[in-house]
Amino acid sequence: MRDVAVVAFAQTVHTGHDTGLAEPELLLPVIDEVKRATGLKRFGFTVSGSCDYLAGAPFSFVSALDAVGAWPPISESHVEMDGAFALYEAWVRLQHGDIDTALVYGFGKSSMSDIREIMTLQLDPYYLAPLGLDQVSYAALQAAAVNADRAALDEIVRRSRADGRANRYALDLPDPAGEEFEVEPLRPYDVAPVTDGAAAVVLAAGDRARELAGRPAWITGIAHRAEPHYLGMRDLSRSVSAAEAGRAAGVDKGRVDVAELHIQFSHEEPILREALGLSGDVTVNPSGGPLAANPVMATGLIRVGEAARRILDGSAGRTVAHATSGPCLQQNLVAVLEGAVLETSA
Repeated sequence: MRDVAVVAFAQTVHTGHDTGLAEPELLLPVIDEVKRATGLKRFGFTVSGSCDYLAGAPFSFVSALDAVGAWPPISESHVEMDGAFALYEAWVRLQHGDIDTALVYGFGKSSMSDIREIMTLQLDPYYLAPLGLDQVSYAALQAAAVNADRAALDEIVRRSRADGRANRYALDLPDPAGEEFEVEPLRPYDVAPVTDGAAAVVLAAGDRARELAGRPAWITGIAHRAEPHYLGMRDLSRSVSAAEAGRAAGVDKGRVDVAELHIQFSHEEPILREALGLSGDVTVNPSGGPLAANPVMATGLIRVGEAARRILDGSAGRTVAHATSGPCLQQNLVAVLEGAVLETSA
């Protein structure tokens, strides 16, 4: 296997409202930022993650290429998923050995639509849609199955929002308050906020990574696992696929300093902590995480970027990044990043 590392990461200053920028306009500054950081103008491979339903147009990802520059012709791909899953494709592509760099980006504007309806259309067009359930209703079923302590959930939200206020890229949200329910037992603040934004990551292999970054964030393990879509076939109080992905990625093979988890609902943190075997001294989502900013289709990629950033700047030695897709943590991707210098096989 080739050694592959994150060598650059950039994200927008996220907003909870439409600023009037189209998707290519959101993307252009972050693409320019990672190009400046690496000195690269072109990449061996380019791959993106987005959602046509958010833009309300088929093949909407094509317009985003205006921000990348597709002439002269580039090798390009796209996934109709979060950008973290596009990063997984880029990592696999780099294993082929004929290229050394890859650009990955994700973007989404949730403010322009009803995100609960959008996710129902995108993630569940057949199985449970006739019942009228949406992702928040699914999450409420899972929260009830977990039966998490209300005070513990409030503390997760409070901590996440406080960390988000210290992160200039996240939203400025107040501490949780109010007794009303979004869908019982979830309160409105238990649900990740509507957010517009974009992010980009540059991957590089072997010696090329060492040339492009002083301290590359090496991806020493990465894995993706999925469970049955139908909720009745799963134990919603735990995440088997997250646990399997974590074991395959090697989360338990060393101390974890920071974990950036794709927590879209507060009750998911205890589920993921248990699934990944994260002890109480592991710092979770110091960026604020999705409960402080949730730009759909970029949120998971930002978890990878935030985990990598702490390796790149030397503030952590070993971090974990997690991304999810589907109802109730159905699909999970886990990556382990380390600052240790590896012997290149490139």
